[in-house]
Amino acid sequence: MKELCIYLEPDLRKSAEAGEHNFINLVQDVAEKSLFRVTFHDQPAVMGGDDTYTLSHMTAPPPDRGLVFRRAYQYPFWNIEATTERWQWDVAKASFDPAIIHPDAKRFYSYWQKRLFGAAAARTTKSGYIYVPLQGRLTEHRSFQRCSPIEMIEHCLEHGGTRPVVACLHPNETYSTAELAALDDLAGRFGQLSVETGKMEHHLQHCDFVVSQNSAAVFAGYFFGKPALLFGKIDFHHIAEPANMAQLPDSFDAAVTARPAFDRYVHWFWQENCINAGRADARAKILARFQRFGWPME
Repeated sequence: MKELCIYLEPDLRKSAEAGEHNFINLVQDVAEKSLFRVTFHDQPAVMGGDDTYTLSHMTAPPPDRGLVFRRAYQYPFWNIEATTERWQWDVAKASFDPAIIHPDAKRFYSYWQKRLFGAAAARTTKSGYIYVPLQGRLTEHRSFQRCSPIEMIEHCLEHGGTRPVVACLHPNETYSTAELAALDDLAGRFGQLSVETGKMEHHLQHCDFVVSQNSAAVFAGYFFGKPALLFGKIDFHHIAEPANMAQLPDSFDAAVTARPAFDRYVHWFWQENCINAGRADARAKILARFQRFGWPME
């Protein structure tokens, strides 16, 4: 019998084994109907074997017969892919056409604005500053980034006009002494820079636009109608301005004046390119994703 080994963190494994995780329940149902034996495991350093298929949560899968699943920023939306690099996902490579208007887009967008952020998303201003949500490894320039996060902040200060820049440390990250010293150095050289921690919702309400490598705060900002300038690769890039390192003043100007079709995009991204585990078509979409990667599912 074909075997599907699903690798999970310990708490998530307990939830799955108890049948309490809706998306994993659906995955298990789809696999068992295709005559797979489904087993759950804690995530090890090495997954799978020659005769098994593997599905791991947010952990790089083996190259053969391995896939990864991840929440698409909010429940109940999910992705199943062959890599953890979100800029390589199918949705990242797909083309978004803002001219196509889905009849449910406006209602869907308004529903999720209220569901996620209550009244805050409808009470926005543009108070004249740039919001920079930070992630980790501030002094490193990684392969998916156009520059290091520290250099990105400096570009905001040099090319963002006279706007103040508010750089916010991620509350769940641990920063080194060298990283914090680099921020202090920038703040000492540029009086318009302030450094805070967290406060994402507040700054999405009041900033002019968002600058980030690929923080999920950018996607959250779409619900506040805030455009974004990206210095890194990610799956939700389609309506953000990509930083052109040779023409950064133009990139900042484009972000200031951008007016994307936020409602159409959020509907397209979530409903058309992710698996909504709360919809009747979730099983069919899960099956289609497995088939997309050549798994023997029927």
